[in-house]
Order: sequence, then structure tokens, then C-alpha cells
Amino acid sequence: MTDPKPARQAFNIVAVVQAGRLQYEALLLAASLRATNPNFAGKLYLAEPQQGGAWPKSVAVTDATVRAMLLELGAEFLPFEAVHFGQSYPHGNKIEALAALPDQPFLFLDTDTLITGDFDTVEFDFTTPAASMRREGSWPAQELYGPDLAATWRALYDRFGLAFDGTIDPTQPENYWQRFMYFNAGWFFHASPKAFGARFLDYALAIRDDRPEALICQEIYPWLDQIALPLVIHSFGGGRPGAALAGLDGAVTCHYRTLPLLYARENDRVVEVLEHVAGRKDLRRILRDHEPARLMIYQNRGRKVRALFDRDDLPRREQAIRFVLKREGLWLR
Repeated sequence: MTDPKPARQAFNIVAVVQAGRLQYEALLLAASLRATNPNFAGKLYLAEPQQGGAWPKSVAVTDATVRAMLLELGAEFLPFEAVHFGQSYPHGNKIEALAALPDQPFLFLDTDTLITGDFDTVEFDFTTPAASMRREGSWPAQELYGPDLAATWRALYDRFGLAFDGTIDPTQPENYWQRFMYFNAGWFFHASPKAFGARFLDYALAIRDDRPEALICQEIYPWLDQIALPLVIHSFGGGRPGAALAGLDGAVTCHYRTLPLLYARENDRVVEVLEHVAGRKDLRRILRDHEPARLMIYQNRGRKVRALFDRDDLPRREQAIRFVLKREGLWLR
């Protein structure tokens, strides 16, 4: 008789919610989590920036029906104050929200994420953080007369007293962007949101306000969070995700970005989960107020998008997919 497998460590999920597009994405996130992980042991926190500080105008979810549905789906609103970024850099919400979380293992997800499988199949080690590798070479740019990519990244690691050479992927060509540790900030995790968030904030502010000379010609917006993230992960002993985390950006989570992109490039399981949860009568009544959901899901334009692309032979760059969608009048954000 074999011993039973030990229970997976419980953790919380956090996403940032605001009025508008994010509130509808949060509904799909919460509904898909409930549908695929009915016994999820943690909490789903929806971090909501409060008016004041770096958000002079309220961005709270004021639609009572939406708030009630999110609560019914098991989400818990988590108010936080944005002091350093806010309206000037909304991506910074994911950095500042971490301080408001209970100091327990967490997984951050962008709201434009669907849960499509069982989290028990993901072998998290929350002491060794990682982040999403579903990204393109968006940063840094190779300046004509400036430092090469290696020198740019090395300057950042040196700035924070971190060892750079061990982060290199030697299987990639010299000065090619994938040789350097670069993540999409659509998901990341750690054992302590307090410690991780404090360091994330310190590094992001230092890059913004006192960048190394090698970065003088580099544009840091909107990529500031993704510039700081690999440094933070490396500082806590983490790195690129291995096979144990394959379910993230795989069979368990899908960071779809926009509904037209979902229909264009994601597998049948993702579409199945999306249309299943969006088909709930109580959700359909709300989601029909969101134009991308109304057109893509309920008016079946998503199926037209799907017919335009071969999922086994997609364009290498997202920009090419967007071009086709815009040409066909099927691009929505």
C-alpha cells in the first residue's frame, strides 16, 4: 500500500480590480476558479486601490451588482492605498497591493487570467519564487550606440548587489533577449507578500528615480514592473519556472490578455471554460454590459476569430495576430 500524497500547501490568490474592464475580467477569474477548483483552500483577494494618495479619483468598483456577484463567487475585496504609483503608473498597483495581504503564501494573477485546471497539480515551492515566461522581448531595446543587452541587465544586478552571471541562460545566443531572465508579471508567487512586496517596491522606485547610467536611454514605461521583477525573484533565490510549475501558463492557468486574443490563440479547453462560466445566467446578465464579452462570447464573434487562425501554426509575434484582428474588424480591448 502506497502512502498518500501530502496535501499541497494552501495559498492565497491576489488580483487587482478596478471599475471598468478589470471588474468584468475579475468575474471570469473568480467564476473559473470556483468551477475548476471548488475546494480551493485559500482565499481569492481582489485588491482595490482606494481614492487618495496616488489615485486622486476613485477607481473603485461602484456597480453594486458586480460587487455582490464577486462576493458570491468567493472573492474578498482588499482595500489598499497606492502611495508611489497609482494613476501615473497603474501597473504599480500589483506592487503596492502586496503590503495589504495577510503574510501567507500568495500567487499574484492579472485579472485577465482564466483558471482552467486543478491547482493541486502545480508543485509550488513558495520559498523559491518564479514568474511567467509567456513574454516577448519587449525590454530592453538595443540602442545603436549604447550598452548591449548584457551590459544593461548587468548594470541592474550590480545596482542591487546581485550576482548576474548565474541568471544567464547559456543555451541562448550572445546578446539575445532570451539569454537574460525576463518575465511577464502576469503571475508570480512567494511565501511572504510583505517581504516580496517591500523589496519589489524598493527596486522599482530605485529604477524609476535613480537608474543606473546604462539605462539612461532606455524607456522604462510600461515595463517598470517587469524590469524589477527578475531582480526581486533572484534576490529571494528564485528563477525561471521549472517543470513542476508547467501548469501555470499551461493546463491550470491562462493569461489571455484580451478576449479576441483568447479566441485566436488559446486551446479548446480555455474556450470551453470561458464559455461555460460565461454561460451562467447570473453572469451573463452582467457580462453583456462588457462589449468584448457581449460581442466575442454572446454574439459569437469569437468563433469568427477562431476560424482565422491555425493554433498549431500561429504567427510568432502577437503584433501579427493583432494586425489580422484589426484588419477584420475583430479587435477589441
